[in-house]
Amino acid sequence: MSQHPTQSDEQGAVDPNLPPDPSRRFWVASACTLGGVAGVATAVPFVGSFAPSEKAKAAGAPVEADISGLAEGQMMTVEWRGKPVWIVRRTKATLEDLPKHDAELADPQSDRPGYTPEWAKNEYRSRNPEYFVCIGICTHLGCSPTSHFQTGAQPGLPSDWPGGWLCPCHGSTFDLAGRVFANKPAPDNLEIPPYVFSADGTRITIGVDEDNKA
Repeated sequence: MSQHPTQSDEQGAVDPNLPPDPSRRFWVASACTLGGVAGVATAVPFVGSFAPSEKAKAAGAPVEADISGLAEGQMMTVEWRGKPVWIVRRTKATLEDLPKHDAELADPQSDRPGYTPEWAKNEYRSRNPEYFVCIGICTHLGCSPTSHFQTGAQPGLPSDWPGGWLCPCHGSTFDLAGRVFANKPAPDNLEIPPYVFSADGTRITIGVDEDNKA
C-alpha cells in the first residue's frame, strides 16, 4: 500500500522492548466511540451486542458469546469488563490476504509485549484463523475504531485498502488481525483478550484462557 512505509522504516517500526502502556487501554464515551458504533452499523451488521448482565459486567466475570449464527464477513460485539470485544468471522479471501501486507505494519509479528498472548502470536492473532477476537479500543487514546471491511479505495483510506478498522479521531488504521499500520498514532496492535472456544466451536468464553481461570 503506497501510503504506508515498509517495516524497515525506523519511524514506523515499534520497539518490541518498550513496556506496554495500560493507561491507553480504556474505553471513553467520546465522539470516536459514537463514530465507531455508527461505522459498524453501516459496514457490517451486528449479530449480537452487549449480552452479559449488569451484575456479571460489574464483577468482571467471563462472558460467553454464541457465534453459531455469525456468518462469514460479519462482526458481533459483546461487553467484558466494561470494554467492547469484537468477534469477526473472517472470509477465506481475508485469510489469504493477511500475509500480503506484513511489510506495511508497525508490528506484524506482534512482538511488542502486553497486547498479544503467546497463543495468539501467529499471522492470524487467534486460536482459530477463521475467528478474530479483540478488544475494540484504539491503543492511541482509547477511542473505538470504525469497521471498514470492504476492500479498495474509500474516504480516508488508501486505494489498496485490504479491509480492517479506521480510528476516526487521529487516523490510525488496523488490518483484520488488529495489527496497526506503520507511521500511525496508535503505537500498538489491538489487544487480544483471554478467551477459549467451546468443545463444539459454537461459543466463545471471553475472560478465560491458560493463564486466566474462571
